[in-house]
Amino acid sequence: MPLLHKIAGVVIVCAVVLGLTLPGERRGRDEEDPSERAGAASKTTPTARPAKAGATPGSGSPSVSASAPILAAAPGAVAVKANELGQVPVLMYHRIVAKPERPLDRSAKELYDELTRLAKDGYCPVTAAEFVSGRFNVPAGKHPVVLTFDDGTPDHFALDAQGRPKAGTAVAIIQRVAAENPGFRPVATFFMTRELFGMEDAQAAAALKWLQQHGYEIGNHTMNHPNLSGMSQKEVRDEIGKIEDRVVQLTGRHTTTLAYPYGALPEKLTWAEKADGRYDFQGNFVAGWRPATSPFDEEFERWEINRIRSEGKIKENDCKRYCSTAWLEHLDKNPHERYTSDGDPNTVTFPKAAEYRLAKEYRGRARTY
Repeated sequence: MPLLHKIAGVVIVCAVVLGLTLPGERRGRDEEDPSERAGAASKTTPTARPAKAGATPGSGSPSVSASAPILAAAPGAVAVKANELGQVPVLMYHRIVAKPERPLDRSAKELYDELTRLAKDGYCPVTAAEFVSGRFNVPAGKHPVVLTFDDGTPDHFALDAQGRPKAGTAVAIIQRVAAENPGFRPVATFFMTRELFGMEDAQAAAALKWLQQHGYEIGNHTMNHPNLSGMSQKEVRDEIGKIEDRVVQLTGRHTTTLAYPYGALPEKLTWAEKADGRYDFQGNFVAGWRPATSPFDEEFERWEINRIRSEGKIKENDCKRYCSTAWLEHLDKNPHERYTSDGDPNTVTFPKAAEYRLAKEYRGRARTY
C-alpha cells in the first residue's frame, strides 16, 4: 500500500509570505511522502512555466484579435449571474470505509453527506478530463465540481452478483446521490495505481470498462505511487508508463489526466506530460489547498491543477480552514468567486469586470455583461 495511507502530511508552500489569510490566498501540497516532509514541493518547481490552457489543441477557439469586441451575454446567462472564470472545487478522496482509521479515510456516510450537500448547493459533477478540455455541459446557474479518487482501492468500486455497483463503495454512493438528486451527474475520476481495485486482470478489465461505459474516467496515478520529485526522467516515465500500459491493455483506451503521487512534481514537468506515444495527458493534478482555477483563466496551469482534500473542519493540518467543508462554506458565502455556468458549453460568460483574466485563446467564445 502507498505510504500516504500511513501518514497524511502537508507541505505548505510559502505559508508565511501569504500570511494564511483568506483560503483563496494560499497554495500548498497535501499527502506528502513522509520521507520528504516539508521539502518535496519546494524542490520540484520548474524554472520554465508550462503552456497554459489554450496551448492544448482544440481547447480554445479560432484566432481572434485581442482588441476585437466581446459579444454580449445571453439573457439567461445574465439572469443566473454566470461566471465561468470562477473557481472550481476538485475534491480529493482516498479510502471510503465504514470506520475511518487513517487521516485520509472518509466513511461511507461522510461521502454520502458531502455529495448530498454538493447536490443541494447546485453543483454538477464533471470528470477531470472534461474539466481540462474546457468543454463541459453544466446547466445554467449550476457549478461544476470534480470528484477524484486516488489509488484504486477496493472500497472505490466493485460489482455485486447482479452486476451492479457493490453497496458501500464510492461508486454505489455516487449513484445513490444522483438517483436522489436529479441533475447531479453520477461521474467521477479514479486515478489508478497497480492495485486496480484489488482485482485480478479479468475482473479489473470488466470493472474499468463498466466505469468508462457509465461516464466515469480512469486516470493515471503511477504504477507504485512513488515520490516523483527525486526520480530521473527514465524512472518518472517508467512509473507513469507502466500503469498506462496496464490500463490500455485492460480497456483499449489511454488515460487523459494524471494525479502526482503525494502532490510532488518531477524535476521537469514535461516528463509527466507525454512520452513517445506511451502517454499524452491533457492535464495533471496536484494535492493542493484550494479550488482549481477556471480553465479559461489566463492563470490556469494545466500541469499543476489544485485539488482540495475532503475533510471536515478539524484542527489537523489546517483543515479547519482549507479542506472541503471549509472551502464549500467559503464559496457559498462568496458566490462571486465560484464558477457558475451559463448553460452553453460553446461560450464563456463572465462579468465585464473580470475580462482582464480571460485567456486570449478563449476570446472568440467569450460573452460579458
